[in-house]
Amino acid sequence: MWQIQPNLDIPDWIIPIIQEYAPQISGKYVAQLLLHRGIETPQQLVGFLNYNCYQPSSPFAFGIEIEKAMERLVLAQKHQEIVTIWGDFDADGITATSVLWDGLGQFFSRENIQLSYYIPNRLTESHGLNCAGIDQLYQQGCQLIVTCDTGSTNLKEIEYANQLGIDIIVTDHHTLLEERPPVIAIINPRYLSLDHPLYHLSGVAVAYKLIEALYETLPNIPQRPLEDLLDLVAIGLIADLVQLKGDCRYLAQLGIEKLQQQLKKPTRPGVAKLVDLCKRTGDRPTDISFGLGPRINAVSRIYGDAKFCVELLTSKDQKRCQQLAIETELANTRRKGLQKEVSRDVMTKLKKIDLSTTQVIVLSDPQWPGGVLGLVAGQVAQEYGRPTILLSTEGTIDLPDLDQEISDNSEVKLARGSARSVNQIDLYELVKSQAHLLHRFGGHPLAAGLSLPIANLPIFIDAINRQMREQLESNIQEIGQRNIQVDLVCTVAELGVDLFQELKLLEPCGMGNPVPKILIQNCWFTNAWNTSEQDLRGRKVQYIKTTFELWDESISTGFHGVWWGHYKDELPEGISDIIVELDFNTFKKQYEIRILELRSAQAQTPPASINLADHPILDYRNQDFNQILSEHLLILKDCPTCWEELQSWFRRAYTEKQPLAIAYTIPELLPPEKIWQQLIGMAKYLSRTHQPVTIQKLRNQLNLGVIPLQIGFKILQILGFKIEYQDQAFYISWQNSSHFNTSETLPQLIQTFLSTVQEEQFRRQYFCNVSLSILESIAVQTIIKETNKS
Repeated sequence: MWQIQPNLDIPDWIIPIIQEYAPQISGKYVAQLLLHRGIETPQQLVGFLNYNCYQPSSPFAFGIEIEKAMERLVLAQKHQEIVTIWGDFDADGITATSVLWDGLGQFFSRENIQLSYYIPNRLTESHGLNCAGIDQLYQQGCQLIVTCDTGSTNLKEIEYANQLGIDIIVTDHHTLLEERPPVIAIINPRYLSLDHPLYHLSGVAVAYKLIEALYETLPNIPQRPLEDLLDLVAIGLIADLVQLKGDCRYLAQLGIEKLQQQLKKPTRPGVAKLVDLCKRTGDRPTDISFGLGPRINAVSRIYGDAKFCVELLTSKDQKRCQQLAIETELANTRRKGLQKEVSRDVMTKLKKIDLSTTQVIVLSDPQWPGGVLGLVAGQVAQEYGRPTILLSTEGTIDLPDLDQEISDNSEVKLARGSARSVNQIDLYELVKSQAHLLHRFGGHPLAAGLSLPIANLPIFIDAINRQMREQLESNIQEIGQRNIQVDLVCTVAELGVDLFQELKLLEPCGMGNPVPKILIQNCWFTNAWNTSEQDLRGRKVQYIKTTFELWDESISTGFHGVWWGHYKDELPEGISDIIVELDFNTFKKQYEIRILELRSAQAQTPPASINLADHPILDYRNQDFNQILSEHLLILKDCPTCWEELQSWFRRAYTEKQPLAIAYTIPELLPPEKIWQQLIGMAKYLSRTHQPVTIQKLRNQLNLGVIPLQIGFKILQILGFKIEYQDQAFYISWQNSSHFNTSETLPQLIQTFLSTVQEEQFRRQYFCNVSLSILESIAVQTIIKETNKS
């Protein structure tokens, strides 16, 4: 649904302040946007527009944690201890590692390996600390690890390092566990209040605050100014899509100013060459979000090992940096091709699933390269309005640290991949709710990485969809609806330099301060043309774009535009409404729009009311089902456990224009304790007979939904049963008694199982007795929402 921001009354003070910083503009467009983005006072506006008027937070706002970190770093510097930076392989992690490499390099020697860095391989190690890497550092004599952009949730690995006598300082920004890790210090803005100006710092910004504190603690040692690190901070901040508010915006503003100097007086030849290769100037946030950031990310996506990126960003060797920059550019071109191939596969798989009953899209394939799954998942989530999880199921992986209750083999078949969210759905908490089915996971509300045994995949898909349905019911949300906020409504004639200069005052844009979305109505396209991307060697890759000219009745000359990832045949021939972003193409030296969304201007008006007369709901509940013989009925036989199940049937009946017969009966509701005994009995029987069983048969025999059955499986594993999934069925066997696990969580899990069964039974009783008028009312509301979707 496209939601247009209403026009607000503009206070008298706002335009004069805007024109003080940009005398050549009218200010009417940007004034509206600033008001909608929370600017309420002249002081706020001045601080927003001019970073010199902003008061940044002290690094010691992190309190006792930053003080402990300083004490340990000072001690390490005094005794010349061996220190290792443990980074991450994405753009935020690479720039954070580079900031620590240059920053700590002012206090620790990099010549005699007193200071080093370790970056996990994306394709073989994944995010975070790992015991194999810690072993390697131990063999090298490491005494202190300083993490960046990672480490907050690696309790087991931290405890392992402690056993080896290695201290750890964590700098990170990802979601925290309830338990504080056993580290010397943990610098993570998530410990601060939500309204704190440091709360939204990314990994590179947290690393920068650590170095800033060390500069203040040992001011006489550094030979290079702290500000030399700010261009790296800006790259990581903007590439990681954090909210650019408070200190995040301040650091990004300073960093972009530093970055644009690289083409004139390069102090980082690698950065300067990257800016040149992506045909940018370094003075815009989009130069990072569409230029530098994707290229740095592409290295680990294609090669796995991204360690050379730190050298690329920090080395002074111009020849070496040129070579590394070209390798990075080639990786990015290859990434585009792989992304297009996986996107095509995903779209094919999506056609085979019923989206009306799917709340979370979960797809897997053994051929998908894991490096691009996050990118494709983000595209799918945006297009279909649903959280999306894409997994690669290729090969077996040695997992000595995997819980014994999942498998007693050292090699376990894992599905590994990425998840992306949409519409403010907290993806981290959603995935965390199924943590018992996973091997590893981590991330934040908008993005996560995860791995799980392939055998757990069917249960995981059912469980996470059920969890999402229940969450939507409690919040009265509708899944699949794409809400797009339009900031401005313009004609084609209004596009160009004047509007661009106004909108540029909002930069740097990012989350919390997004690039303005402009709606252009009743427009059309001419001179559409497809082009394929090429790499530096002139080879075409499977990544296309469509260029065109945009027209409406306000102009006599078309305006240039581009639609990435689409063919010209996808442009509508008639009159359209489109949502775009306005940009300046530094390579072609022209202003242009980039299409985000489009639709036919003749879009149907949704009906104000729905008449169920042609496809009524027929109430056959608690009656003899055999009496229903019509071939022209949709028949709902199984009693639902939530509104979403009923709503999917309402939508189907409306789409197929058929009456819906609700013909379920009150099932036999045994006491939860009795069902628990039956589950144990069935597990013993199946273990003894070695017979397979499908999940549907288990549900039917026990009269259970997916959620309680999933909890039951977890309990069975703790009790000593081994549960494997193959050929669309489960095999349950009893493990050797030495595998028996008397977990302290067992009584709590059993109680959770009993409570979940009881809650599910209550819902079934409700749906068997709720009045037909209520069901009809919900059906009408459901269909109206469905027809309102854009």
